Amino acid sequence: MTNLSISQLKMNPRQAILAALDYPVAIKSRNQVQGYLVGKDLYEKIITYIEDFIDQRAIKHTDFSKGRDFETVAKKLGI
Repeated sequence: MTNLSISQLKMNPRQAILAALDYPVAIKSRNQVQGYLVGKDLYEKIITYIEDFIDQRAIKHTDFSKGRDFETVAKKLGI
């Protein structure tokens, strides 16, 4: 993983962003990681993964035996 100091980030933010396109970049201050810079594509993949995980977990824990017929519910709602 690439590490950059906050000073390096301030001096050349474009280079930091380009480096983050391939892999996260750790941003350090006083030799301690303060945050991570991730590229757009990786960020979107992470968000999609989290959303899919949440959806799968909800499906896994849902009791479908208590479900109602769609047609009945739709008629009740007037759709």
